[in-house]
Amino acid sequence: MRRADRLFAILQSLRGGRLRTAQQLADELEVSVRTVYRDLADLQAQGVPVDGERGMGYLLRDGFFLPPLALSAIELEALTWGVAMVRAHADESLARAAEELEIKLRAATPTRGITIPTTAAAYGFRLTAADRQRLKAAREAIATREKLALDYADAAGATSERVVRPLELQHWGAVWTLTGWCELRGDFRAFRIDRIRQLTRTGEHFRPEPGKRIEDYMALVRCEARPPAS
Repeated sequence: MRRADRLFAILQSLRGGRLRTAQQLADELEVSVRTVYRDLADLQAQGVPVDGERGMGYLLRDGFFLPPLALSAIELEALTWGVAMVRAHADESLARAAEELEIKLRAATPTRGITIPTTAAAYGFRLTAADRQRLKAAREAIATREKLALDYADAAGATSERVVRPLELQHWGAVWTLTGWCELRGDFRAFRIDRIRQLTRTGEHFRPEPGKRIEDYMALVRCEARPPAS
């Protein structure tokens, strides 16, 4: 790799306030740690706002201008995978946005003649139009922190009406679930999108509260996944 390309790659890796150690950068660039230290010193000498020190890590201060994002062949391939997944398994508006994003990124990214192969496809045969509409409504409610009223049927077919604080949509390959704080149960619950008979946005908004956030739910999941102490 040319030194100019290596310096640019270091800046790309530090982009977005990401903390990187010299060892991590050396592994990514397949060079010695000593070379990375020399490159970082050269960047700092040129006035590039790289903060950090040996043993702690380095980051690029916000506000520094970088050229348009350049993606590698494997990054572009990952992009095509992501777009295929979103197109097949998300609601229609998000799928269209993913396709537009792919077009813009491909147009703005120099590939130097590299042909990006299509190595994967995704098929959303299980998603009905009604499921996609519920996904859209749930996604928008999560973003605006708006409570949802659900008419829900469990695996046995028993129905119930719930008011839920929507927290996160999760995809499990075959199904989507909506995880939220259920006000009826006073606890976290995960609802399968395909078992929601009706989903209504209530117009009532909520604030994040300790014990009722997605971070709290994930902490519980991690605790339950740990093996018992010996």
